[in-house]
Amino acid sequence: RQCSPEHRKRRARGTRSLKAHIKYLTRELERADDDLGRMIRESPAWRERDDLLQSAPGVGTVLALAMIAELPELGVLNRKAIAALVGVAPMNQDSGTWRGKRRIIGGRASLRTALYMGTLVATRCNPVIRAQYQRLVAAGKPKKVALAACMRKFVVILNAMVRHNTRWMETAAHA
Repeated sequence: RQCSPEHRKRRARGTRSLKAHIKYLTRELERADDDLGRMIRESPAWRERDDLLQSAPGVGTVLALAMIAELPELGVLNRKAIAALVGVAPMNQDSGTWRGKRRIIGGRASLRTALYMGTLVATRCNPVIRAQYQRLVAAGKPKKVALAACMRKFVVILNAMVRHNTRWMETAAHA
């Protein structure tokens, strides 16, 4: 079926409008990224924390910024509390004598999303996280369950790095 000339004009106008809006949003995202990067560079404390976090294989700019902005408790809380705060601690679904599956729930969703992607990268380039992931998959765990366990281990390691103000050391991370 053929479109009328008027319909084609409206569609072309709509396409131009959407392209202009996408271009505007892209510029705004770039501006926000530049502002965040500038704020990190201008603050000695944030710059130090950013360098510390990015020393761990698998932690890039996005994950480091997310942890700095959304997890000020990093380095202060213990491993169980930090895992629960991020939302990667296994929570039970028990009632009376019934024992349900453990699931990760709650926490800070946007931070958990950034951590998910960082951990996915870490399963390939971080020897400690890769070994944990491969061990769990070899033991028969579903890949998403293994990845969730690696997310928890990763955030616990990053928490310890910040607490002790030490850069990534593979031998210390195994401990």
